[in-house]
Amino acid sequence: MGIDEYGGGQGPQSDVLVVTTNDAPGYRVQQVIGEVFGLTVRSRHLGSQIGAGLKSMIGGELKGLTKTLVETRNQAMERLVEQARVRGANGVLMMRFDVTEAADVGTEVCAYGTAVVLVKE
Repeated sequence: MGIDEYGGGQGPQSDVLVVTTNDAPGYRVQQVIGEVFGLTVRSRHLGSQIGAGLKSMIGGELKGLTKTLVETRNQAMERLVEQARVRGANGVLMMRFDVTEAADVGTEVCAYGTAVVLVKE
């Protein structure tokens, strides 16, 4: 797996700015729209479970699970951005991820934050 398969986040052309901070330098919050989130639940692939079980005995990174989690976070982020866009926002402040096990069959990933309308200063 190349380094590009381990990352995420927005591309440079996104029309919705997503930041993990309380504010966005160079912008003023004109309107707070409210909480938005993007949610996805992924089941574990049988092959990756077997591989993870074997790898746990000898140690090391679980690359298949890492790749799945990156893809899952990216999907949750895309859904967050779409929710913000639909509600009229052009920014999301205080974006966070929450990851939990979903009934021992998969992983739930939620990206959430505060949708806002930003104005460039």
